[in-house]
Formats: sequence, structure tokens, C-alpha cells
Amino acid sequence: MAKTLEDKQYLVRFNCDTESHLIIKDHQVCATQCPGKDCTVFCPADVYRWEGDRMFVGFEGCHECGSCRIGCPNDNIEWHYPKGGHGIVFRMA
Repeated sequence: MAKTLEDKQYLVRFNCDTESHLIIKDHQVCATQCPGKDCTVFCPADVYRWEGDRMFVGFEGCHECGSCRIGCPNDNIEWHYPKGGHGIVFRMA
């Protein structure tokens, strides 16, 4: 697999936790009160995925921008920073 420039320079690293820092409070709200599934559109990391009747959260790739907690029209996403030492790590080149 070819490495990106960022990988080669170690500009962006992820240290994934085993527990999600992104929580859907009530999956029924997503299914019944959110026809547009907005989080699947505005999340820049493409963390949210709608399959069947349930929202799936790939928290491991979260950029920690917080757009999901702001953009969810039903305030149905609980968002916290990952535990210390986990999440995305940026390094200035």
C-alpha cells in the first residue's frame, strides 16, 4: 500500500480507543425523525453510515471537529473528546 505524504511525514496519526466517544442517543430518532440523515452528509470524515434501520458510527476515523454535535437537527449525537492519549494527533511539519 502506497503511503501518503502525511503518513511519511507523520503529520496526522490516530490512536484509537476501544470505546466510542460518539454516541447515538436513540436510534429510533434517526429512523423516524430524520429523513435526510444529515450526519451522513456533513461529517467530513464520513464517520456516520445509515444501514437498514440503524445508524452506524465509525468513531475510529473521527477528526474531532464537532460538526455532528452542532449539525444533528434532533440533538441525538452525544459527542465527547476521546480519552487522553487517544484520537487524532496532529504534528506541525
